[in-house]
Amino acid sequence: MARWSVWRSPVTLPLPWIEELTSGVRCSSSMPVVKQAFSESGSIVRPFREIPGLWKNGAANLYNFWKLDGFRNLHHIMVQNFKTFGPIYREKIGYYESVNIINPEDAAIVFKAEGHYPKRLKVEAWTAYRDYRNRKYGVLLKNGEDWRSNRVILNKEVISPKVLENFVPLLDEVGQDFVARVHKKIKRSGQNKWTTDLSQELFKYALESVSSVLYGERLGLMLDYIDPEAQHFINCITLMFKTTSPMLYIPPGLLRQIGAKVWRDHVEAWDGIFNQGRTQSTRMNFYSFDVMMFSRFISRTPNEIIALSPENNNFPFFHLYCVRWSFLFQSHPFVASADRCIQNIYRQLRQETGTQKKYPGVLPSLLMLDKLSIEDIKASITELMAGGVDTTSITLLWTLYELARHPNLQEELRAEVAAARAESQGDMLKMLKRIPLVKGALKETLRLHPVAVSLQRYIAEDIIIQNYHIPAGTLVQLGLYAMGRDPKVFFRPEQYLPSRWLRTETHYFKSLGFGFGPRQCLGRRIAETEMQLFLIHMLENFRVEKQRYVEVQSTFELILLPEKPIILTLKPLQTSQQHNI
Repeated sequence: MARWSVWRSPVTLPLPWIEELTSGVRCSSSMPVVKQAFSESGSIVRPFREIPGLWKNGAANLYNFWKLDGFRNLHHIMVQNFKTFGPIYREKIGYYESVNIINPEDAAIVFKAEGHYPKRLKVEAWTAYRDYRNRKYGVLLKNGEDWRSNRVILNKEVISPKVLENFVPLLDEVGQDFVARVHKKIKRSGQNKWTTDLSQELFKYALESVSSVLYGERLGLMLDYIDPEAQHFINCITLMFKTTSPMLYIPPGLLRQIGAKVWRDHVEAWDGIFNQGRTQSTRMNFYSFDVMMFSRFISRTPNEIIALSPENNNFPFFHLYCVRWSFLFQSHPFVASADRCIQNIYRQLRQETGTQKKYPGVLPSLLMLDKLSIEDIKASITELMAGGVDTTSITLLWTLYELARHPNLQEELRAEVAAARAESQGDMLKMLKRIPLVKGALKETLRLHPVAVSLQRYIAEDIIIQNYHIPAGTLVQLGLYAMGRDPKVFFRPEQYLPSRWLRTETHYFKSLGFGFGPRQCLGRRIAETEMQLFLIHMLENFRVEKQRYVEVQSTFELILLPEKPIILTLKPLQTSQQHNI
């Protein structure tokens, strides 16, 4: 840290300070008066205003950004900016302002300054939708003590290492069903192979997996007939991400006022995610049916409801129906009493139920735990559901693409999986501890093809990076995509080398695909386990190949996606090598 050569007044940021940063840098009388400071190396610390970059005219920068097709090429623009300005630069595009860094050592400084209530970039489009529809924020969008109290409870149910034993059987079953589905596709092709764009299949796999863990229920997406509502949900998630990126730079409130198509599409997408994207007539039919059924339901005692369960296993089959009903008709006067009824049912179940033989899913577990309101549970479960489809499916698609590009590496991974299965004698939990190269492959995919272009934090205290003073309240971004391809950070960064993650050399703040610290991705444990199991089953059953001389680049739509379809060919291995068919 710096040695300040003058007296500093206490830093007490006013409440609107963070909000003001989104519309431009403000001078605050509560900021420290800095005449001169020295870094640990003895060099003079330069003021914030001297950080290089394009930050003096947000409107002009937005126009230039649009001309460069920045809404789709943000990751390439960031790489170029680091080449132009160096390891730190400041920019303002429209009303979006940030300081951007690329070095892992600088990232460590940022995370140490994130404070007790870490705050990342506020996705205005998402909060604007929830305000517009009067919906509660989930833990992804909350801040402060409200975020912390919710996150502590959710961590124990979703991200604690202890939950693996609950998730693995559910996710392993989905993985086996995906393999069976691919074998059917190969058999129907009549060519002993299946050549296709796997993106939609992987979306279905990801949605089936996350639904199984969150709700303890399968959606049936591995079957030949796909429920149109499930496909609609997938389409809505894709549209939601696509319409979010333009609103990072243009205020959603303005777009709403002028009735812009991007805002209308965004609302339609979230409505679909929240299961409201039906025509009015269809919704009225659901409405009359559900009001009738739920009126009967809430008139029953908890014991009567338990008795309705087909297996009488103390988990009422109505629990998903109840939450779905409450999602659909949040404005109906029955909802408050309905939510209280559901909470009371699970409160009694928690008192009466012993150890369950089968894990019921995250949502029923949270209801049984009785520490969060149903509104908080619904909001966070919806965010986990929405964030658990494109993100994992695209990472798996990129991984298969890279393995197809590197057939020798694919064989190395296959050999590791075979050895792990033999050593673990079919115990999947033990097997997951014996596949370091498979895990390295996923880390390598996230290095070259990160889901997020950057990782952000609003710093809670003044810091010094690259000999520049950065005041508290500033949004600082670590360029994940740029860092992953920087030869100063990674040896031969253009090469796909999963073995780099097995070496004893330090990986200090280099693997940040799921974020870091108390605000890291809440769905991390689900996603990692889901992807590892998927690769195990695929490597045991199929050889993955790609079209020759066809290389695929990425495009930005809030997350990084392939710019064109990735066509892969799946060929079955010899029958003796196959497992779980």
